[in-house]
Amino acid sequence: MPRIYLYRDPVDFRKSYRGLAAIVEQELGHNPFDGGLYAFTNRRRDKIKLLMWEDNGFVLYYKALAEEKFRWPRPEDEVMTLSGEQINWLLDGYDISLMQGHKKLHYEASF
Repeated sequence: MPRIYLYRDPVDFRKSYRGLAAIVEQELGHNPFDGGLYAFTNRRRDKIKLLMWEDNGFVLYYKALAEEKFRWPRPEDEVMTLSGEQINWLLDGYDISLMQGHKKLHYEASF
């Protein structure tokens, strides 16, 4: 299980894996190639990017919410360590502290 870190400040989502890896190295002082998983969000908190080095390249996971926002901890510290369960809760829409999730959306195509 990789170490999981949540970067609390919003990030410009035009950044690619290179820009996010630079944040990991320069602002957090971590080695972006050590297998840690890093979570970032944008200013509106409706998108999330996860960055991780895996053997021979970076993996970048991106999720954009249709209507709601991710519940992100306040930026008191630059980075927060999460468990595997907590990152799954965050991606599923739960507030890590309140344990209240996003409502599920059901869309159908109308042709």
